[in-house]
Amino acid sequence: MSRTSFLFSTNVELPNLIGQSEKIHEVCRRLGQVAPTDATVLLQGESGTGKELAAQAIHFHSRRAGQPFIKVNCAALPEALIESELFGHVRGAFTGAIRDRQGRFAQADSGTILLDEIGSLTLASQGKLLRVLQEKEFEPVGASTTVQVDVRLIAACNIDLARSIQAKTFREDLFYRLSVFPLFIPPLRERRDDVPLLAEYFLRRNAHLTNHQVCGFSPEALSALRAYDWPGNVRELENAVQHALIVEPANVIQISSLPLPMNHAGVRESENDDNRSLREKLRSTEKQMLIDALARSHRVKKKAADLLGINPKNLSHLLRKHGL
Repeated sequence: MSRTSFLFSTNVELPNLIGQSEKIHEVCRRLGQVAPTDATVLLQGESGTGKELAAQAIHFHSRRAGQPFIKVNCAALPEALIESELFGHVRGAFTGAIRDRQGRFAQADSGTILLDEIGSLTLASQGKLLRVLQEKEFEPVGASTTVQVDVRLIAACNIDLARSIQAKTFREDLFYRLSVFPLFIPPLRERRDDVPLLAEYFLRRNAHLTNHQVCGFSPEALSALRAYDWPGNVRELENAVQHALIVEPANVIQISSLPLPMNHAGVRESENDDNRSLREKLRSTEKQMLIDALARSHRVKKKAADLLGINPKNLSHLLRKHGL
């Protein structure tokens, strides 16, 4: 499977978000709306859903694309060094500051900065960040001079900031500054139709983990992957594919090679399947066969039709029927 790309409403092609579900199409549509602007974006969603990919898409399809894209994981910064990391410091500002140091905002000047896990920032750092958003300026730690910057801010968070505001650990005024363009990235369990495409992509990307050719997944393995709830989202799916590549002895990944949670999901899917009507089962099977054929053919419709043994015109009808 090749990367599935979408066209923004601005006619910009987006190849780095993979999927065919309505929800991922809506994400791409909204990304297309905001990318050409300089608006501050707040990306929200569970860990592993692809918020960093969305931020990259925004930057690389903006007028700042040729300028720096600086990523900062706020949760990984020691509390004592957060302000120095973000805004820099001058020599002698604190013990160990033996030379001037440029912060991440200065590095991102004229470009874009992504503040991931922004809910981890201290209240003091949030106050300084608010000033940068309002005034486009800051002072490095220990400095008496003001630095002017032209930076587009994208913030990402996997926690409920509204609750953090109630708990007095996140500034309400900063939240509203960040929420110029809020965008929710849905969890993988809410877009299960994307799982086969993602699995095929990760299969090819991680093919180096095995010394023999693995060309795809058995229908049972794909069914189990679709049935699983993916608490770790896309990141967990890639890990599962890596695991399967390492342990699978054949050239098609079987359900037995998937991590145990996916095995159990396959059993539950089989049990649930017994309770569905014949019409529901046939419709579900037809849709799954279409998804599998699209993945195996890299979404080339003629190849997909050949795999299914049907006329390409009939394939187009079936794709519309199932919203694919």
